[in-house]
Parts: sequence; C-alpha cells; structure tokens
Amino acid sequence: MTQHALRLGTRRSKLAMAQSGQVAEAVRQVTGRPVELVEITTYGDVSREHLAQIGGTGVFVSALRDALLSGEIDFAVHSLKDLPTAQPENLALAAIPVREDPRDALIARDGLTFEQLPDGARVGTGSPRRMAQLNAWARSLGRRIETVPIRGNIDTRIGYVEKGELDAVVLAAAGLNRIGRIGEATELLSPDVVLPAPGQGALAVECAATNEHLAARLAELDDPFTRAAVTAERSLLAALEAGCSAPVGALADLQDGDRAVTEMRLRGVVGTTDGSTLVQLSTTGHVPTSRDDVSVPATMGRELAAEMLAKGAAGLMGERAL
Repeated sequence: MTQHALRLGTRRSKLAMAQSGQVAEAVRQVTGRPVELVEITTYGDVSREHLAQIGGTGVFVSALRDALLSGEIDFAVHSLKDLPTAQPENLALAAIPVREDPRDALIARDGLTFEQLPDGARVGTGSPRRMAQLNAWARSLGRRIETVPIRGNIDTRIGYVEKGELDAVVLAAAGLNRIGRIGEATELLSPDVVLPAPGQGALAVECAATNEHLAARLAELDDPFTRAAVTAERSLLAALEAGCSAPVGALADLQDGDRAVTEMRLRGVVGTTDGSTLVQLSTTGHVPTSRDDVSVPATMGRELAAEMLAKGAAGLMGERAL
C-alpha cells in the first residue's frame, strides 16, 4: 500500500525552496515516504518594510507554525536564524542538520574585496549586525563606507551591484551555496572580522510536539555538533534580550575544526550600526556528547551575554526585544 506523502511547509523564495528540497530528500531517505512541498507565504515575504522596522523576529516563521498547528502541513523547514529564541511547547525542534558555511559573503563590482572598495563605497545590507561590523572594519582601515538598507531575494540584491546602483552587497554564504551561486562571491568574510548572525547557515526542522513518531524520524537528520553550537549562539541572543534584527553577531565553533576536539569557542559581538563602538568577547567550554545535553552551551551563551552586558552592550542595541 502506498503511504501518503509527508507535507513539508516552506516559504516560496528560491532559497527557501532549495533548502527545503534538500531536507525533503533527506527525509525521504530516512522515512521511505514521499515528501511534497507546500508553499506558504509569510508576513516577512509580503511586507516591504525593512526587517529592522518590522522586528525581524518571527516574521518569516509565524505562518509556517500556524500551518503546523492547524494540520495543514506535517513539518516545516526554517532558516534557524529567523526563529525566535523561545521555543513553543506545542512545537518540537526535531532536527538541526549539519550546518552550511556560517560566514557572510561579499559580492562587489569588478571582483573587489572589502579592503579594495573605494572610500565612500555604497554597500547594501538589510542587517544592523552587518552594518555595525562593516562600518567598524572600514574605520579600522581609515576609510568610510555608506551602508544602504536593502531587502529582496538573492537575485534582487545581487542585481543592485550588476546595475551599478551599489558597489557591493553582503549576503549569507550558506544561501549562495544552496542555490549554486557561491562562485559570484568576491570574498568570504572571516568571522575574525565579521561575526555571522546567531544560527546563520543552519536549518531548523520543526513539527508538532504531539507527533512523536515523526519527531523521532526527523531527529535522524540532527547533527549534535551543530545543535550545540547554535544553542550557545541563541542562548547568548536570548540573554541579551535581543531579536534577530538586533546588531548582534555570534559564532560557536569547534577548536581547530576537528570533531575529535571536545572544546568549543563562542564569540559574540554587539555594536552601534555606525561602527563607532563594538563590544566583542569570547569564551570556551566543553562540547556535549549527546544532542539532548545542551546545558553547557546554553550556559556558555548566558555567561558570555552577562559579560557583554557588563561591558555596556545593552546601550548599543537600541530597543531591546523583551
């Protein structure tokens, strides 16, 4: 007897469809069941306001979660950086697959790197986090840039450079990788200079908490190292009481990039969008051996946030998301 297809809820953008398609194939392999994509429009997709104005947190997520709870879909795929840090009790974060490249990528005219951009270059990004760190980087080089707020899909953003309206744009490398356009990046920005958004490059696979059988099957896609890293990053974000549109960067990585290594480093940054002031700190802790043991990375995030707040981070974030 043919099993009915699992319904995977996804946003309609090219990137969302690409990453959901990758997860769908993985779910087919672990469950043996067909998976169909159900396209859902979210508030963040239809609003033309800048993300910093509409709050960022949850604007790409709420409609998918509503569809889950109503039974319209069986599970959903989100970009983890879009998820609010508080997890609803009636939804299970069943899997966080292996993370893509968490770095930011520069796409600039004439193949330029960031340090080759001329003084006064116009750089497009919708992210206050990127604005803060890019402006600080330019200041350290004795130059200035003009950060221009932009929205739109990857094609639209790259188009600003192709049409000569902007000198460069900054996008997530993970998104470019997932749609096969990473070759257009003129530079991958080192986290030593620009820390990514908490959870950047990772996906979240979510289902109803009551569907324990499906949650258990989806959990086979989970990567415990990625889960530990993003738990630390999101714990820092939550402890700063900041939403995903705040100028907060964070990255947890395994020391030396070796999975045999048991130590994880967490770096965090908060800054003013003009780059005049940054609070940047780091800490290290042990990597948990089980996907269910996230107490250590969660504690790392909270403790680093407390140190950053003590250094004045709260005053750099504008309105904090309570």
